[in-house]
Amino acid sequence: MRIERVSNDQFTIFLTFDDLIERGFTTQELWHDVKNAGSLFSEMMYEASSELGIELEGMLLVHVHLMQAQGMHVYVTQKIEDTNWDEDFIEMKVTLDESNELIFSFQEFEDLIQVATYLDNISITGGSVYYMNDRYYILLQDEEINMSYKENVIAILSEFSSPSIVTSARLNEYGKVIMKNNAIDQIIDQFY
Repeated sequence: MRIERVSNDQFTIFLTFDDLIERGFTTQELWHDVKNAGSLFSEMMYEASSELGIELEGMLLVHVHLMQAQGMHVYVTQKIEDTNWDEDFIEMKVTLDESNELIFSFQEFEDLIQVATYLDNISITGGSVYYMNDRYYILLQDEEINMSYKENVIAILSEFSSPSIVTSARLNEYGKVIMKNNAIDQIIDQFY
């Protein structure tokens, strides 16, 4: 689990799927077992409070973003309001959503070229490629992936790269677009 402070009243928590499994959870349980999900979030809030040295009180707005191959990114905003609640009481409003994109990061462009051949073999031709902070990123939307091959796509990408917690919004804002559309097709055309 990785915790980062964003501002005085906001922080993020990133948990990989391995982190969730270590804590005894699956993504299905998070969606359907509210009681266990609540205990996971409470535990995470206490860990974040301790690690960041902040006192959490009042209402917390928690936005959970499940990323298909990466894990869970939790955005927490503390709304300090004048309340008469007991000091030990924390109210959380939790929003869950699921990503419809895969983002993987590569150290070398050559690795991306290798991945393109494997993805092309299973008829994956789309995607966008970005460059940011000395790394290359491939972004694949769900509609660009034959969903029956989704696990294969994740396995292929994982062999040559790392799942990224960078969002597509961040890539679009701060990254340099190398190939905007049909990246796999373009790589195959240019390098093979």
